Amino acid sequence: MSDDARRSFWGWGVEGGGLDDDTVSMVRDALGHRFGAAAPAPVEAPRLDSVRLPTPRCSPPASIASIADVSAAERAGHTYGKAFRDVVRGLAGDFDAAPDFVAHPRTEADVAKVLEACEGARVAVIPYGGGSSVVGGVEARGLGRWAGACSLDLGHLDRVVEVDPVSRAARIQAGVLGPSLAAQLRPHGLAFRHYPQSFEFSSLGGWIATRAGGHYATLFTHVDDFVESMRVVTPRGIVETRRLPGSGAGPSPDRLFLGSEGTLGVITEAWMRVQQRPRWRAAFTARFETFAAGVRAVRELAQSGLHPTNCRLLDATEARLNALADGTEHLLFVAFESADHAPAEASARAVAIVREAGGVVRDGAGRPKESVEGDRDDAAGSWRDMFLKGPYLRDAIARLGYVVETFETAVTWDRFDAFHAGVLESVRAAVRAECGDGEVSCRFTHAYPDGPAPYFTVIAPGRGAARVAQWDVIKAAAGEAIVRLGGTITHHHAVGRDHRPWYDRERPPLFGESLRAVKRVMDPAGVLNPGVLFDA
Repeated sequence: MSDDARRSFWGWGVEGGGLDDDTVSMVRDALGHRFGAAAPAPVEAPRLDSVRLPTPRCSPPASIASIADVSAAERAGHTYGKAFRDVVRGLAGDFDAAPDFVAHPRTEADVAKVLEACEGARVAVIPYGGGSSVVGGVEARGLGRWAGACSLDLGHLDRVVEVDPVSRAARIQAGVLGPSLAAQLRPHGLAFRHYPQSFEFSSLGGWIATRAGGHYATLFTHVDDFVESMRVVTPRGIVETRRLPGSGAGPSPDRLFLGSEGTLGVITEAWMRVQQRPRWRAAFTARFETFAAGVRAVRELAQSGLHPTNCRLLDATEARLNALADGTEHLLFVAFESADHAPAEASARAVAIVREAGGVVRDGAGRPKESVEGDRDDAAGSWRDMFLKGPYLRDAIARLGYVVETFETAVTWDRFDAFHAGVLESVRAAVRAECGDGEVSCRFTHAYPDGPAPYFTVIAPGRGAARVAQWDVIKAAAGEAIVRLGGTITHHHAVGRDHRPWYDRERPPLFGESLRAVKRVMDPAGVLNPGVLFDA
């Protein structure tokens, strides 16, 4: 993103970005063909001067007025995350949930000043990294008892401050976005190798605060695995954890803030484990007649100790929706990468495991090449392109009047078959009831020795202004099925406000009380992100 590019205030990317008109027309034709009726013309992107912004309930406290912004552009741009319901409301020009002002701290001391000032003025503070939340994590929702809401944008805290090449770690400010982080590490021959789909517009602090899942499909699946230490500003003071490769000294303080979603403090910087840039890559695609055979292959790969970098299974519907197959076969993408050696043996053994499970792999596939980006076959390369375009495609589908939702979870292998069938049954029933027709697909994003992380996608016809209500019903059906059948309400999308009803049931009651007790110590006035994770 260029320095002068302005982020879209209603959807993904930058203003004027997204899919071009020809691509949107192709999506429109494909959806119209699938659902048997011509899709409506795409809704035009809203203009800032046409949106509805509420009158601010309060002004920025005088002590932070110099770093506060009350402009319409800033307030609108910090109103929502990037869930479907956020995009639909943005397209309709509905920004009733806008914060009263946006604070842009330039130093850690500024962050502390914002917390102090807002606590004194009874203004809720919502930490904002890249604004890519899909669970209502950055929305000023349900804050009636507060005098106002401040969106705390950490975008100016965006530097790699220090690099330790001996320990292979870097001290990084929390507001840095993915592309800038990659660019700052590149001269050192290092990379973070954590690429969530939101990489382009999400921040290190956001990844840590939401326990984001990333690039590695096995072994190092979450950002948790890369945290060495961190600094957190709370209303009671600063917490700095000790930088160590590991420790058995009691409960980990880092774990307290990992996944805390801005409710206990504001992460300002962290020492993170980084990687040498990969030199070798070995990859192959397998095709299966049945999804069950693909599931077996993934389970055996996950339990083999080979630790493939990529191990993503797409069911036949997911493969067809992404124009990778005709809907009669299921696809598995497997890849290994290394900065040290050509992973020939691991890749060859993976090919053998997949074939033993019934997968069809072309002869010669999986041989290492000394190129990270250049060794993807047509299907894997097309999938990667579609994955990166996913948020832009979601916006286009929303503009065309459809409902689109994704939800993800994790469950143990022994329960997966019943879990998968039960979730599909419940969600498809909700889709039929609300939309009449629709597609529900499944893929694996990550795999563990004891279970997979299934990721479901829904696309269905919408009913104009009722689409948010349709989404709510489908979301509820998915959440109820996931919790009832023994999965987690989220593997890597976080809790926010949207997942709260099911997280409250998943979280042990006594642990919930303990969290609230920690909240009372760290944030006595409850100023930080009220309503996320728990009620103070």
